[in-house]
Amino acid sequence: MTITIDKMLNPVVGALVAAINAGDRSAFEAVLAPGATMSDDGTDRDLGDWVEREIFSSNGHMAVQSQSNGGLALVALFRNDTWGEMRTAWRFVVADGAVSRFETGQA
Repeated sequence: MTITIDKMLNPVVGALVAAINAGDRSAFEAVLAPGATMSDDGTDRDLGDWVEREIFSSNGHMAVQSQSNGGLALVALFRNDTWGEMRTAWRFVVADGAVSRFETGQA
């Protein structure tokens, strides 16, 4: 069962997922804190390069399957044109209404 955006426990994370699914780079960037960071499978990546490659130029989409820790931890089916669909885990750090860091990897 997919959790819809209106059922997301953390509205900031919900806005980020909605931006990903809409392919809306401006809305995505608006949810990020200045200097936000991320990691993929335990390795820190350049946020701009990763987001371009894994989300926006490859039609990334998240179908959230579960959430915990007040909506700061998600398990989602993530798909893009490069890798197809995979079960992924996401963890977010939210402060002052913005995502300052996220970590993702295969679940």
